[in-house]
Amino acid sequence: MKFEHLVEINDLTNPMVSVMTREQLWRGLVLRAESPKLFVDYIDECLLSERTAVSMTRQLRYGELVIADRVDFEHLAHVHYEVPAQQNIHPSSLRMLIEEPAPDALFVRFIYNSGEDANPDAENDMLNEYRRAAYQEADIDTIRVIRELAEAGRLDALPS
Repeated sequence: MKFEHLVEINDLTNPMVSVMTREQLWRGLVLRAESPKLFVDYIDECLLSERTAVSMTRQLRYGELVIADRVDFEHLAHVHYEVPAQQNIHPSSLRMLIEEPAPDALFVRFIYNSGEDANPDAENDMLNEYRRAAYQEADIDTIRVIRELAEAGRLDALPS
């Protein structure tokens, strides 16, 4: 299943909402990769096994399930998660792409590829609709947490 959607970061028509900078947004997206438990409460543990300026490899533990992945960074542009095939898991990916069509008009495009072939049947369609809704809710929640961290000043001093 392939799926993508856009989340608005700065509503420039609403003066009640503080404007987040591209740097703050970037730091929040990097923090989500480095400390995913801040964003996903059902992750039991995240172990970083290798870290460079442009990538990291991790092991995420959800109860007995352990998933290894790789995260690549293009500074101020995108974060790309790649999960290789393992156990009963298909290879999959997620790209979080920062878009700025006008100054301060920030968006994040979330692009998912579950690595599974599309099977056009009612049961699979229903499951994919559920996945899309869950992904979208999780991504909106990610942006909510990043916004809270930015408003608290916690994304101003982090290294990017």
